[in-house]
Amino acid sequence: MSCALVPFAHFQDLELARDFLSPHRRQGIAAAGKESAGKSTSWEDGGWGAWDEAELQEPVSSYCVGRMPKLLGIVYPCDYSAEKQIFQEEEESTSKNQRNYWLQDCVLSLSPTNDLMVIANEQKAVFLVPKWKHSDKGKEEMQYAVGWSGSLNVEEGECVSSVLCIPLASQKRSSTGRPDWTCIVVGFTSGYVRFYTESGVLLLAQLLNEDPVLQLKCRTYEIPRHPGVTEQNEELSILYPAAIVTIDGFSLFQSLRACRNQVARAAASGNENVQPPPLAYKKWGLQDVDTIVDHASIGIMTLCPFDQMKTASNIGGYNAAIKSSPPAMSQYVTVGANPFTAFFFALEGSSQPLLSHVALAVASKLTSALFNAASGWLGWKSKHEEEPVQKQKPKVEPATPLAVRFGLPDSRRHGEKICLSPCNTLAAVTDEFGRVILLDVTRGLAVRMWKGYRDAEIGWIQTVEDLQERETEKMDSSPFGNAQGPSRVAQFLVIYAPRRGILEVWSTQQGPRVGAFNVGKYCRLLYPGYKIMGLNNVTSQGWQPQTYQICLVDPVSGSVKTVHVPFHLSLSDKKSERAKDMHLVKKLNALLKDKTSDPDLFEAEAKELILDIKYPATKKQALESILTNERVPLSSLTNITQTLMDNLKKQELECVDEGLLQFCANKLKLLHLYELVSKLNSQSIQKETSPSDNDLAKLLRLEEKYFHRLETLLENYKKENAQTTTQLTDEKDDILSVKIFLEYLEYEKDVITVKNMEDGEYVALGSFFFWKCLCGESSTEEMCHALESAGFSPQTLLSLLLSLWLSKEKDILDKPDSVSCLYTMLSLLSKMKVAIDETWDTQSVSPWWQQMRTACVQSESSAAALLSALVGHSVTAEIIDSVTEKKFSQIIVGSDTESWEALSLDTEYWKLLLKQLEDCLILQTLLHSKVTKRTKRVSSLQTEPLGRLSVKKLLEAGKGGIADTVAKWVFRQGFSPIILNVAQYKNTTDSTEESVEMHNNLFLEEPEAATGLERILELLQVAYQQFPCSLDVDVLHAHCSWECIVQWNKDPEEACFLNRSIDHLRCIINAHIQHGIALMMWNTFIVKRLSSATYLMDKVGKAPKDRLCRRDVGMSDTAMTAFLGCCSELLQTLLEADVSSDEMQAPVLDTEDAWVSVEGPVSIVELALEQKRIHYPLVEHQFVLCTVLYAIMRLSLKGVKPLSLFDSKGKNAFFKDPTSIQLLPSGDMDPNVLSIRQQFLLKVVSAAVQTLCSSQTDREVSEEDYFPFEKGKNWPTLAADLAQYLQISEDLVRRHYVCELYSYGMDHLGEEAFLQVVDKEVLASQLLMLAGQRLAFALLHGQIKDGMELLSRLPPTLSTWLKAMDPQEIQNVEVPIATTARLVSKVIEHLPENHGQYSLALNLIEAVEAIPA
Repeated sequence: MSCALVPFAHFQDLELARDFLSPHRRQGIAAAGKESAGKSTSWEDGGWGAWDEAELQEPVSSYCVGRMPKLLGIVYPCDYSAEKQIFQEEEESTSKNQRNYWLQDCVLSLSPTNDLMVIANEQKAVFLVPKWKHSDKGKEEMQYAVGWSGSLNVEEGECVSSVLCIPLASQKRSSTGRPDWTCIVVGFTSGYVRFYTESGVLLLAQLLNEDPVLQLKCRTYEIPRHPGVTEQNEELSILYPAAIVTIDGFSLFQSLRACRNQVARAAASGNENVQPPPLAYKKWGLQDVDTIVDHASIGIMTLCPFDQMKTASNIGGYNAAIKSSPPAMSQYVTVGANPFTAFFFALEGSSQPLLSHVALAVASKLTSALFNAASGWLGWKSKHEEEPVQKQKPKVEPATPLAVRFGLPDSRRHGEKICLSPCNTLAAVTDEFGRVILLDVTRGLAVRMWKGYRDAEIGWIQTVEDLQERETEKMDSSPFGNAQGPSRVAQFLVIYAPRRGILEVWSTQQGPRVGAFNVGKYCRLLYPGYKIMGLNNVTSQGWQPQTYQICLVDPVSGSVKTVHVPFHLSLSDKKSERAKDMHLVKKLNALLKDKTSDPDLFEAEAKELILDIKYPATKKQALESILTNERVPLSSLTNITQTLMDNLKKQELECVDEGLLQFCANKLKLLHLYELVSKLNSQSIQKETSPSDNDLAKLLRLEEKYFHRLETLLENYKKENAQTTTQLTDEKDDILSVKIFLEYLEYEKDVITVKNMEDGEYVALGSFFFWKCLCGESSTEEMCHALESAGFSPQTLLSLLLSLWLSKEKDILDKPDSVSCLYTMLSLLSKMKVAIDETWDTQSVSPWWQQMRTACVQSESSAAALLSALVGHSVTAEIIDSVTEKKFSQIIVGSDTESWEALSLDTEYWKLLLKQLEDCLILQTLLHSKVTKRTKRVSSLQTEPLGRLSVKKLLEAGKGGIADTVAKWVFRQGFSPIILNVAQYKNTTDSTEESVEMHNNLFLEEPEAATGLERILELLQVAYQQFPCSLDVDVLHAHCSWECIVQWNKDPEEACFLNRSIDHLRCIINAHIQHGIALMMWNTFIVKRLSSATYLMDKVGKAPKDRLCRRDVGMSDTAMTAFLGCCSELLQTLLEADVSSDEMQAPVLDTEDAWVSVEGPVSIVELALEQKRIHYPLVEHQFVLCTVLYAIMRLSLKGVKPLSLFDSKGKNAFFKDPTSIQLLPSGDMDPNVLSIRQQFLLKVVSAAVQTLCSSQTDREVSEEDYFPFEKGKNWPTLAADLAQYLQISEDLVRRHYVCELYSYGMDHLGEEAFLQVVDKEVLASQLLMLAGQRLAFALLHGQIKDGMELLSRLPPTLSTWLKAMDPQEIQNVEVPIATTARLVSKVIEHLPENHGQYSLALNLIEAVEAIPA
């Protein structure tokens, strides 16, 4: 790890800032280009006469000498195109240099927190702020963008001479110690020091001296590293040609905060004036120095007693008085001429701090600035108004004289810059001779000098040691202390030489160069030397800000870079063992990356390199890098590790690192184990003959009948599983790389443990060990013995074996002989030491077998888990038999022991698990089955995959978990309820007429699924037999109904889901379950949407449009129509279930014996049985509303507000809990309400007849899908039933129905409906009017030839009556005369002779008969 130059930001548009700050460069470049273009044009176009002038130009003559062809003393003109190109290249290079060199003339400052950069030149300045943006490569990077630009000068002719960006700490509790805002401090040649905000707002200005400001420097608070170090105060120091001013940091911090608040309040209100505290500063007049260019404020220092006495003797002589306590002094170092470096010491307390009148300046500035700004905006501002203000300068306090104490007198040397180190003990100085001199400011001595750095820029980097790195040096007798000491700090000097374009990093004081970078000749090195102002010993400890110690600004690439220097470089020199070790590690890494190296050559070089490394930690790092490389062969790894281990053993015991030795030994054992396992896997043994079915049954201790049943179940599972899953077989299951093998395992204290890994990695390791053995291709005994000898515990091996077995289900089912291999391996593992506790007896549970059962319970591979459980049960029985036989051999000697089996607690647990796994296998087989073809549209909700089952999942799913799982499968397959009933009937009855009829109806309804339906019915029957309680037909229908409505709630547009839910609900036989499920569906999913639909329809007064339905109800208008129809059916089912529940008892829910221990949520059926009984009149009242709403939507009625059909009591009773007692309407109803009800029912009948008439010619294709209840829906009959609820005469509705039928010309239906009318006399009178309208149309509108002549023959009474008829009131006038005659005959038949219209009817029948047909 070495030095690094890391870019951390870029400039978004640096050329924009350059053009603003240095416009003369842009103009000069453009002018130079124009001038050169003009000269070249005149030179070429001037012809021969311009040649003398061209010779006067030195460049031209020099380039053309030797290129002019001479012949007989005659000079011929040559081709000057090449010369022109050279000139253009030179001018482009010059202009480019001028373009890039502009930054050297500017004053730069970057905030240590990297939140602001200032570039100033003469009177102008640009403030750049960082922003995160995407670069051209698509990565996010920080880019500096122009945040503010403008002129800063106030006095005429003044220019910017120095700039500082000082971040100020926040005073908020939530962000204590973090930067709040950044203040820009600008020094001018007029002597003014002005303070600005990030947006360019002037906060305050101070004239502390009338000379130009040479340099601004800042010192912020740092926590002392040692108890004896003097705590330094914050300050801002301002250097003038003959004076230095230091402003107290606390005073400056408070004043800047107050001024910023003042500006904000004045900008908001314009009249508020807050007086900030005054600035406290000290002003020293530096004497005995010819020229001062730069300075450094060292801070407060205290002399030791010896230095105190020496200084007193030099100043006061032999009789000098010495104080008991050494005085505190502020030390200042300046660079310039005569002396080259001067040291000043100011005694604390010798000069009282001066107070500046900031308040008056701020107040006057704010009022004038705000007024002038407003005046400028309004056009009132003029220069004559500003001149009197600018001429008024504040009073300048005199300086306190301060004589130079000592210096470095070098009359020929002139200093240029001084840079103080972060620890305040060293300083770097540059001079005109191109030297960089390192000063010890404590002793006042020059300790080092670098040559050849003309115009150099300097800075410092302080690196703190990471304590973890020092742990590797605990064997080294280093003079820096032990690892428990404090972190060490190293100082590095950074020198940028622009003449050479190089950036160097040097270790101080006498250290070597640790880094060098080629960076270009136009960069600027920025070293702030301070952090955040406003911190103290409390706030600076809570949060360490991200600050940059040093930055390099490159205008060519537009980037800002920082230097990272690791601490260990301060300890490095040419003989450093650490540096040598790091070099060897780098060389080793390069060797590992070389793909062309010979393995033998690599092994030799790697051994040499790793033995040359001195530090144990670095040796370990090198060995780890070799072991984790995939290209190094196993033999090389073993040899390298063995060589290192032998080398360590040869060393003296005291010098050997025990950790490294143990590490090598552990890795070597793992490598030997890998080699042995690979060897066993590669050895092929002769396969034994595959065991027969009888052998397997005997091995697993199964009866022949159960064994064949098991084969059938596994075959069904394999067949269905192959349709749903596709498993990629890996031909190299037993191959595992050495790198991965070492990553998976750990060797510690002679025991191998497996690290925490993912399931796939665990299976890969188990496959490496056991797959060949399970396939019968490797020796099981040798493998188990090798793994046991290596240090594997039997529990770990069992876990690896089971994870492999359960993950390779498909391969295992294809290899029946793998079961016998598993039996052999499990027997060997069980016989290992510590596998089965010696204290285990038959009446306790063995942790060994419990581990295996737990793995089977959690597995989602049902077939593999069942086979492993059978093997585990058989091995357990064998071990129990042997233990029992040894225990009772003396008692039962000579008896026949083959006819009995020893009982144990483990055996019972195995039997229970086998039953659970068998059930899980049957259920999983059913869930894998599906219909081959489905022609109907499939929703995305039906394509969601079902999760695989495990015994653990079923045990945690509660009593309804099994039925809920099957219900999810039924929903995704889209089966109708009749399929569940057919399977149940086939299971309970053998070919009854009812079951045959249901079976035939099923295939008529589902013809597309006939191919796979028989198979599914068989699997359903098996499931019903296996789960007689959990899959009871009522329980299954209840769960299916609930699942369908849950899925409908996710997507209300799928109305078919809600229809299917109602279908399942109607199939529930037990009324108690049906009642509870219906009530839960209503309360959970229906009532809220229904209320929204009701209020929407009542608001619009008609069937709402699609947009409104989607907005208020959350579904389309078509889906809402189906929804309302289902609501009516749901309430009707609920009412019927409430009545039927009185005639039957509630069911007793039971569970299969194997699943009694289930835990989890309460089942849906249990919740349904806990529901209260409904209040029948309230549900009936709600049913009427649903029917009304459905009629409005289905028949598209207009002008109907559904809630207007009910009074206040009826409205308040809607959408209340169906089990509560509500106040319902009773007695006589308001006549207005009755009138509205009657109009509504008549509209329903009219719309129904109109729909009936139009449906015979035009019918929607998808109508049955959305409205499944329409087949049996008779709207006129329903309207008559509603009339009974709404207190309207049913006969009135029926009469209107008959009239509507005759009005539409459907006389045959009208005659049938005529029979249901009670008051036939009134109906006959109404039909007489309709017959008259038909005859009037026939006579008056030309349907009959000579109609007017026939009309004139009629009796006058009849003729007048017919003329008064309006045929437009009937819907169908194109009715044959014979049909009308039959209608009139029916009218006469039901009109009594004393009726007022009887004679009119007689005349009408005579007129009709007289008309020819």
